[in-house]
Amino acid sequence: MTYETVRETDPAVADALTGERERQNDTLAMIASENHVSEAVMEAQSSELTNNYAEGYPGGRYYGGCEYADDVEGLAIERAKELWGAEHVNVQPHSGSQANMAVLTAILEPGDTVLSLDLTHGGHLSHGHPANVAGKLYDVEHYEVDDETGRLDYAGLDDLARSADPDVIISGFSAYPRTVDWAAIQETADDVDAHHLADIAHITGLVAAGEHPSPVGIADFVTGSTHKTIRAGRGGIIMCDEEHADDVDSAVFPGIQGGPLMHNIAGKAVGFGEALGPEFEAYAAQVVRNADALGDALEMHGLSLVSGGTDTHLVLVDLRPSHPDTTGKDVEAALEETGIVLNANTVPGETRSAFNPSGIRAGTPALTTRGFEEAEMREVGDLIARVVDAPEDESVLAEVSAAVDDLAASNPLYE
Repeated sequence: MTYETVRETDPAVADALTGERERQNDTLAMIASENHVSEAVMEAQSSELTNNYAEGYPGGRYYGGCEYADDVEGLAIERAKELWGAEHVNVQPHSGSQANMAVLTAILEPGDTVLSLDLTHGGHLSHGHPANVAGKLYDVEHYEVDDETGRLDYAGLDDLARSADPDVIISGFSAYPRTVDWAAIQETADDVDAHHLADIAHITGLVAAGEHPSPVGIADFVTGSTHKTIRAGRGGIIMCDEEHADDVDSAVFPGIQGGPLMHNIAGKAVGFGEALGPEFEAYAAQVVRNADALGDALEMHGLSLVSGGTDTHLVLVDLRPSHPDTTGKDVEAALEETGIVLNANTVPGETRSAFNPSGIRAGTPALTTRGFEEAEMREVGDLIARVVDAPEDESVLAEVSAAVDDLAASNPLYE
């Protein structure tokens, strides 16, 4: 993609788009929530459907001219049902956060109680952080991981649920590297007569490929992002049983959204179609193996992994045991200078600000898309450790940058 038409009319934007394409080609994307979609998904997302206003749902639009929008949305829905085994699917949420808000809108009244994983322990803003609209509308209580093991404390969650008496329990995470026992959380939800919302935003692809247990058919509601490990068009998704379908659909539209982004839904349809192919299962399995290899390499250099490792696509490093005077932001900035892009992240028992936390989070979906396997991931782990040890040493940064250039060139992204 050369952006020739954009360049003719708006060279400033064309320069930015070209620069972004080059940046992605020349750097290693390790933000756990990022991935690289196919050219087909990008083409679908730039289609004429961006011109279409399709308020409503297939077969029941508020405007005319939606026959092809109906076709595309129908394909996305049916493919999602096949991927995740869901009875009902809504593919219209603009993001995973919008999907979460739609479910909460469907089942709660302002002032109702939400029980969710604390943000510093791996939760998400949309699960009820005070800065988020959910935290402003609802009474939110948080459960935590065990400080010693870094794993979810299911017994503690159960005890807290009995005392807090929540209307909904939210499971799922943005920075938790271990398998989630959805059934255990559902049992707690049943015991306290609460709904259960499982947010699989990060692991939609791993769940679809069978690399992580699925909450579909266990939790009352399952939400997710469609652009992370599933590699489809950017947005969100909601899955539920038919008994909740009408409430969910009306909460999305007209509850919190207007017209759907049909070009993004086209990208979802294409990406879901790709994920139904046999190559995707191999991809998802490699994502997990790569994360394990990355974690092993970091541990060999003395870095401490929260929970001692990973079962998923990400590793969470607590810098305090090995580098108590180095912050996550220090490491993030130094690594970005070398071409490795990941993010600073809070860790359980965080003692610093969320804006300058004590950990770093690294994911493997995007590098796996580029063809990286375990050997390359161990090399990347070695490079990260070198920078953690000397984030201000220009000679080290230069050597790591040269190695990153070689890795990027050997695994081209968009030709």
